[in-house]
Amino acid sequence: MDYETVKAEDFGRSLSGIGLNLLVRDVERLAAFLGAVFGMTAHRLSRDFAIMSYHGEVFQLHADPTYHAHPLPALLPEAGPRGAGVEIRLYETDPDAAAERASAFPEATILQPPTDKPHGLRECYILCENGYAWVPSRRL
Repeated sequence: MDYETVKAEDFGRSLSGIGLNLLVRDVERLAAFLGAVFGMTAHRLSRDFAIMSYHGEVFQLHADPTYHAHPLPALLPEAGPRGAGVEIRLYETDPDAAAERASAFPEATILQPPTDKPHGLRECYILCENGYAWVPSRRL
């Protein structure tokens, strides 16, 4: 797959296993650091987004403003650690079934119910008691 030219919906449908999106204050700065320190490669690098590759694996960097219509940025601190900005994506887990199972646990929070997204996935956001966002997803 050519990460420089792939359409967003084709990229979304190609994802499987576990995925990682990091919400960051400055995509270009973090991509430069990751390249210099770990030999990672940035694809489609912009102020708002990058696909990062590392030894055949990929993950994504998104600038905070790209999540403007999403509930997760409301949990991010203005300064300090950004752990609340981590999404742990589980591409082979049905979001509807996962949301139903999570509702049996009072310490879990359904941050966003299962929703069809324009990037080719149906997904939901479940916060565990530690505050990590688990994102079960299925290709549309």
